[in-house]
Amino acid sequence: MSAPSTASAGERTGGRTYLRRLAGRPELGAVVGAAAVFLFFSMVAESFLQASSLSTVLYASSTIGIMAVPVALLMIGGEFDLSAGVMVTSSSLISSMFSYQMTANVWVGVGVSLLTTLAIGFFNGFMLTRTKLPSFIITLGTFLMLTGLNLGFTKLISGTVSTKTIGDMEGFDSARAVFASHLTVGGVDLQVTILWWFALVALATWVLLRTRAGNWIFAVGGGADAARAVGVPVNRTKIGLYMAVAFCAWISGQHLLMSYDVVQSGEGVGNEFLYIIAAVIGGCLMTGGYGSAVGSAVGAFIFGMTSKGIVYAQWNPDWFKFFLGAMLLLATLLNAWVRKRAEASK
Repeated sequence: MSAPSTASAGERTGGRTYLRRLAGRPELGAVVGAAAVFLFFSMVAESFLQASSLSTVLYASSTIGIMAVPVALLMIGGEFDLSAGVMVTSSSLISSMFSYQMTANVWVGVGVSLLTTLAIGFFNGFMLTRTKLPSFIITLGTFLMLTGLNLGFTKLISGTVSTKTIGDMEGFDSARAVFASHLTVGGVDLQVTILWWFALVALATWVLLRTRAGNWIFAVGGGADAARAVGVPVNRTKIGLYMAVAFCAWISGQHLLMSYDVVQSGEGVGNEFLYIIAAVIGGCLMTGGYGSAVGSAVGAFIFGMTSKGIVYAQWNPDWFKFFLGAMLLLATLLNAWVRKRAEASK
């Protein structure tokens, strides 16, 4: 009689262990919130569940999600980047203006943009590690400088606040295929940015959970001094995180350019907050050391469902910011509660 009793006790212990692990996942609160938002708009908007509507939701989610992934990793590392939104625009402007002015193949402009954007990310990380100033101050300064440079150079070179068309230049069609093409799956039109988004989430998750660099990111976010004391290369880790944000800004910038052919120099201002909101809704703590790439994807999906669900429900789109703010507060409270429960059960 003792054997079944022991097995039963083991099953109960295993079940409790699994539930504790599940409760400790950073994205748990976001998944619950995403399910609630999905069910809500499924009931109030008849067209929400149509395949074409879901593809539109995924596209809106991907445009935020591509940037939310590196921003989430940066927040896990204990830092912020307020220049991420305008960096996307800077990346697209560099590609467009370099290609047009130099009458070069569009891919040359894309390559120059990659190097320049990575240099901006390196600058943010280098200034942070050398000056020891808060990342809020460093990246706010970069935000203001890029905002001025975007407008100033565009007016100087193009004479207006937007770039010249490059749609008829060599290499544009192939660049569009990489950054702004459409895929048809089961009769549904999907943007290639969705594949970029999924790939970045998978890569970031692998880095966080399966590599030494992932351990470094969590350690740096938990406490830079303690991490340095055990041999973690704190400065290199932070610079790498800022360059990851820059790389994803480059991807988003090329999508912006290849989708519309021209770029407005004032775009991107304020988007940095959307990336941070998606990461926070997805379970990242403002204090660092906690979060996940999957959570940022769920946060971006909530953003996409809300922004498009309001349209499908035929509500006034002015309500979007209200719902976004409410979700941010609710998600933060839920994440804090889940984390406390997980810590108490250890």
